[in-house]
Amino acid sequence: MRAVVQRVKRAEVRVDQEVVGRIGFGLVVLLGIGKDDTEAASEALAEKIANLRVFDDGQGKMNRSLLESGGQALCVSQFTLYGDCRKGRRPSYDQAAPPDRALVLYESFVASLRHRAIPTETGRFRAMMDVELVNDGPVTLLLDSDRLF
Repeated sequence: MRAVVQRVKRAEVRVDQEVVGRIGFGLVVLLGIGKDDTEAASEALAEKIANLRVFDDGQGKMNRSLLESGGQALCVSQFTLYGDCRKGRRPSYDQAAPPDRALVLYESFVASLRHRAIPTETGRFRAMMDVELVNDGPVTLLLDSDRLF
């Protein structure tokens, strides 16, 4: 799994001009599922994101996690994170999981965050979405479950 994680002051996702997910401060997680990803990868990535120390403490240092800060998460599926642009001009998505498998792991990831008592909103899987956010910092991190173990 691959994730682009952004610390935000607020964020929302719309489908056909309808807000389907909205958070205050917290993390936006753009989540790509690879064809070889597993439930274990989903759980490990959720654990990592929930505990990343990217929120300021009383001294202004990034020393607090999403769990400690009381922030929220907005998780948006994004298969394009598996786009391979090395050949030609059109990305190849051969390494992305097929939609039925991706949906299972996406829902597993979201459930893992919620299981940790993180208020978690989502986009709509396979929909064309408008994601609007105010990046705080900016703080943006790239995570790959293949590099967590």
